[in-house]
Amino acid sequence: MKHNLCQQEAQFPPATAQEGALLARQIRRDYGEHLIHILFVWMVTAMLLAACGSTRPAPPSSQGVEQSPGPPPGDRGGVLPEVDPLQLGGAIVVAGSSTVFPLTERMAERFIDEGYAGQLTIDSIGSGAGFERLCVAGEIDISNASRPIKESEVESCRAIGRDPIAFRVATDALAVAVSQENDFVDGLMLEQLALVFSTAETWAEVDPSWPDERILRFSPGTDSGTFDYFVEVVFEGDKEPILTSNKLQLSEDDNVLVQGILGSPYAIGYFGYAYYDENADTLKVVSIEGVEPTGASVDDNSYPLARPLFIYSDAGVLQSKPQVADFINFYLTYANEEVLDVGYFPVRGEALDEARLNWLDAMGMSR
Repeated sequence: MKHNLCQQEAQFPPATAQEGALLARQIRRDYGEHLIHILFVWMVTAMLLAACGSTRPAPPSSQGVEQSPGPPPGDRGGVLPEVDPLQLGGAIVVAGSSTVFPLTERMAERFIDEGYAGQLTIDSIGSGAGFERLCVAGEIDISNASRPIKESEVESCRAIGRDPIAFRVATDALAVAVSQENDFVDGLMLEQLALVFSTAETWAEVDPSWPDERILRFSPGTDSGTFDYFVEVVFEGDKEPILTSNKLQLSEDDNVLVQGILGSPYAIGYFGYAYYDENADTLKVVSIEGVEPTGASVDDNSYPLARPLFIYSDAGVLQSKPQVADFINFYLTYANEEVLDVGYFPVRGEALDEARLNWLDAMGMSR
């Protein structure tokens, strides 16, 4: 009778067990018990497979059937060439959105860690100011943007011989936040949010059960794509209500906004989710329309203040500066590995494919 080793206790040769024990002691000393468990499972699995052969069923015959498995979800097209940062030099200049800044900074750090030896500078100045430097002054290679480019900005780019190309790099959930000392606001409807950032002088005017204390408002500045997005969603594009409200402090520096909110239980502000996430131990996020910003609410579009994040460049820049082209390639290839840790949400499916295809088109490569 032929024995099936997969159905009986595995028998280990003495030498293998001794070697495994020595290796286990070494790893336990250096790395701890958790890795020992992983190693043990790996060793047992490897020995059983060696004894038994693969237990997977044979695939069905493909004779006479045309196979078309297709690439995995979220990567259905736009396969980019590999990048070797070690082979690159020259300068890369980036400026724009303070919201996109943390992700671009993370990608730049990784690019440099993997060997890029050139100079890479990133300025956090707001989306509008970034587009001005890309499309009017023509002095930067990449513009970070927390909103799509406006038609007037496209025209400015074309006037200096540039044709801006959008690359979607992440999804943001704009966070409305108060101090954790605020014990009365947990959520707002969009109509209430509009009151808070316009005509209401006190919290009691928004909800009679709330304190009769003046509202202190903190908002990104008017050059910010975050400001533009907030105004578009909350005020249907009309800036006047928020800009004429009392006790409003504007700043292009999101860290200034965070500190302002922390200064009073009656303060409120908004910014990209990453800045809330970075200060979640002292801030409290406010739900909007009963929905908090999470990966799930962003993916299913139930959170009202979710938005796409971009970087922009120009085909001429990419073709004349290989370091810029390869940095954007690198960014699009690895951003989804970094984005959650930075505090944003991944780009998925067709949006990711489109960004990669835009890169291939800019480089004159076939799709």
